[in-house]
Amino acid sequence: MSYSLFMARPVHFGPYEFDRDAQVLTKHGHRLKLQGKPLQLLTAFIENPGQTVSREELQRRLWSEDTFVDLDTGLNTAAKRLRTALSDSADQPVYIEALARTGYRFIAPVQTVEAEAAVAPVPPPRKVPRVLNW
Repeated sequence: MSYSLFMARPVHFGPYEFDRDAQVLTKHGHRLKLQGKPLQLLTAFIENPGQTVSREELQRRLWSEDTFVDLDTGLNTAAKRLRTALSDSADQPVYIEALARTGYRFIAPVQTVEAEAAVAPVPPPRKVPRVLNW
């Protein structure tokens, strides 16, 4: 699925729904508290499902060039917080697979949320009182 298709609509993976434009993650319709770097990390993964996202790419996406950060600590912390929000495990991952010294891969199937056709009910015709001229 293409990048632009994922950005046009929210996506589903497992019991989760992620609206990239609104930056909202929900589970069974309940909004989860996720913000900052973990949310940016999820966005990068959703834009590249099933593909390795390198540590260098994540560094560029999460921190500006003039920001000094211990990359290992920063990425590990963001990934741990994201895993916690997703109830995922580093040992037996369902969503986020760590690739030693390479990066991460989002391994769960991702599907776009199809917009439900909104069909407005048609109101019954109004009865217009008839005026009788006698």
